[in-house]
Amino acid sequence: MALFEETGAYLHGHFRLTSGLHSGEYLQCAKVLAHPQYAERLGRALSEKINSLLDGAAIDVVVSPAMGGIVIGHEVARALGARSLFTERDAATNAMMLRRGFEILPSEKAVVIEDVITTGGSTREVADTVSAAGAKVLAAGSIIDRSGGRADVGVPRVALETLEAIAYQPEECPLCRQGLPLVKPGSRRT
Repeated sequence: MALFEETGAYLHGHFRLTSGLHSGEYLQCAKVLAHPQYAERLGRALSEKINSLLDGAAIDVVVSPAMGGIVIGHEVARALGARSLFTERDAATNAMMLRRGFEILPSEKAVVIEDVITTGGSTREVADTVSAAGAKVLAAGSIIDRSGGRADVGVPRVALETLEAIAYQPEECPLCRQGLPLVKPGSRRT
C-alpha cells in the first residue's frame, strides 16, 4: 500500500468499479506499474506467493485480462520463467477471448494474474477462456484483493494485499445519494 500512496494510486471519491459496484476508494494499479522497478518488484513478490501456493509446480503460461492485468501478468511470467498472454473482450459479444494469434496448448499449466480483484468476475472469465483452450488453470493471483478474501474465482488464489474495501450496489450507494460525481477510472467503458 505504501507504493500506492507514494505514486498517488490510492484514490478517494466516488467510483464505478469494473464490477459495476460503486466505492469511495479506487486503487489505480497502472500508476504504480508505470514505474518499471515497482512492477518488477510486485511481479516477483506475486510469483513467490504463487510458487509457495503451488509448491513450486512448473507454470507454462500466465494469462491476464487486458488492460489492467497485462503489465503485472508479464512481470509474474518473467519471474516464473513462463510465457505471458492476455485476453481481450470481444466488442460484439463482450466475451473474453484470446486474440493476436495467442495460443494455449491443452497440455499447458496456467495461472491467471490480475491487478485488482473485487468480485473475481474477470479472473473467472480468463480462467474459463484458458480452460476452454484445454489448459489447466492451477491458481490465480492479484496485487490487490478488495474482497477481503471472499471472492471465489474457482481456483486457489493469492494477493499481495487484502483489503476490506466497501463497495455498494448502485441503487444502494450513499455516495450517489449525496450527489457526488461518479467517476469510471478503469479501462472498461461498461
